[in-house]
Amino acid sequence: MKNYFVTGATGAIGSALIPILLQDAGTHIRLLLRAKSPEDLASRLEALFSFWQIPVDDTATRTRIEALRGDVTLPRFGLDEVDYQTICANCTHIVHSAGNVRMNLPIEQARHSSVDSARNIIELAHHCPKLLKVEFVSTVGVGGRTNGAVPEEWILTRRGFHNTYEQAKAEAEDTIRAELEHGLALTVHRPSMVVGDTISGRIIHFQVFYHLCEFLSGIRTLGLAPGFGVARLDIVPADYVAKIIAWSSSTHITSGQILHSCSGPDLALPLEPLREQVRKAFAAAGRKLPPVINLPTSVFRALLTGVSVFMPGETRRAIKTLPVFLDYLATEQTFANYRTQALLADVGLGLPAPYSYLDKVLSYYLENTGR
Repeated sequence: MKNYFVTGATGAIGSALIPILLQDAGTHIRLLLRAKSPEDLASRLEALFSFWQIPVDDTATRTRIEALRGDVTLPRFGLDEVDYQTICANCTHIVHSAGNVRMNLPIEQARHSSVDSARNIIELAHHCPKLLKVEFVSTVGVGGRTNGAVPEEWILTRRGFHNTYEQAKAEAEDTIRAELEHGLALTVHRPSMVVGDTISGRIIHFQVFYHLCEFLSGIRTLGLAPGFGVARLDIVPADYVAKIIAWSSSTHITSGQILHSCSGPDLALPLEPLREQVRKAFAAAGRKLPPVINLPTSVFRALLTGVSVFMPGETRRAIKTLPVFLDYLATEQTFANYRTQALLADVGLGLPAPYSYLDKVLSYYLENTGR
């Protein structure tokens, strides 16, 4: 029997991973969930069952999932001794996909989320005698301000970062790198910007990509838009990343490797045509779109700051995050994925082209947001 310990099950990747793992009837999964109380824990687990479309009467599946109330950033995850020792005694696989995706946290808070949790995962791994594999979810963002293509390897050179999220994730990778030298069977997964699945566009939360689409539509900026130049956006569907992690957890071929789950230099989306597709989808869904007014980036920043004071509170708060996106757009950066794709092609995990699922992703978002 396989016994998985999974963090981040309520996130985009973790929520897509669990149904894949459950396809193996011999798999038992322990989920670490943050909750205020036992009742809140039960409610959060039920919400996950609903998202996974596991009916109440499917006890055979439900009993293979156990939720534990804890926090990945706390020593021993804040669990009591019995629960922690039970995990240690039985765990065969660890998947760490939890993380705070806010990009503008103070650096110490970002480190607490990324680095402290990495240390706690390592400590758990050292106490699991049956452990076969660890899957560690990072981000292509650890490349920071690397020029050109971010390589599919450890990045040891000094570099700047766009934000504290990237920096903390990079420091977390530094933390676990030494463990590989001591023989820990671990794979690092670096996804790019995660979107909904390839089949229906479903995703558990609307995060960075969807906020960016609101900006691309022009709705939040009164039609004002910066010059995009040659900037491109690298996206990847949640179910594809989850399939890679599930497969990787079942083999030692990937031990010690870094896998880039991303569209890569060949398939990353140029922002100009992406904006047109976003606007077309928004218009088809009945959203009223202002005409686009293209401006130099410096003028766009200044004007938007001025007019934002007249906007609703929610829009004003969203606009405060826009400098993060503009900072990315100023970097001509891609993410190498040729080595990863060569490995995955041999096991039937070919990379889906973004335009094969983008309409589904946008449709799901527009159908499930009442704006």
